[in-house]
Amino acid sequence: MARYGGSTFKIPLFGAPMKKTILIFGLISGILSSIFMMATVPFMDNIGHGNAGLLIGYTGMVLAFLLVFFGIRSYRDNMANGRITFGRAFAIGICITLISCAFYVVTWEIIYFKFMPNFMDNYGNYTIETLKASGASAAAIQAKIQELQKLKILYKNPLYNAAMTFIEPFPVGLLITLLSAAILRRKSPTQPAPSARPVT
Repeated sequence: MARYGGSTFKIPLFGAPMKKTILIFGLISGILSSIFMMATVPFMDNIGHGNAGLLIGYTGMVLAFLLVFFGIRSYRDNMANGRITFGRAFAIGICITLISCAFYVVTWEIIYFKFMPNFMDNYGNYTIETLKASGASAAAIQAKIQELQKLKILYKNPLYNAAMTFIEPFPVGLLITLLSAAILRRKSPTQPAPSARPVT
């Protein structure tokens, strides 16, 4: 809100160009995150739920969230005359992140409840077998079994399931947003190099 000549007017934070950038890059990022999930989750039993699965999963997240960087840069260079503050860059990035995370959550909910209702059973079996192979005590194994049973019940609640799924990609997107905003912020547009003046 600002005043000019006795009148009050609003400076919109999300103008049409900014909304367009957020929507385009958010949708692309979200579609990529959904594709990566659909291409990997059905094969988790073969890939494994351990480090290999985590590496593949988080690599997909990072690739999808690269659209945050490209979205901020596109807005700065094409719609903001080469200038952007950290705050505006962060706002664009975090909105793209939220759209992408929404795609991630919705895709997981569909996969989990419609196509892979035994996912938690398979994950639990993998976890228990890993504990046994590591030489864990019977008490530790029993405690883990009880923990997994409670988790399985909680995951049957779509709201809890969605919340836990959301916090998987969001920290990655937040970090990339912060880094992108810091790297791409620019207070003044780049100026072309001055041409040489002839000596008279």
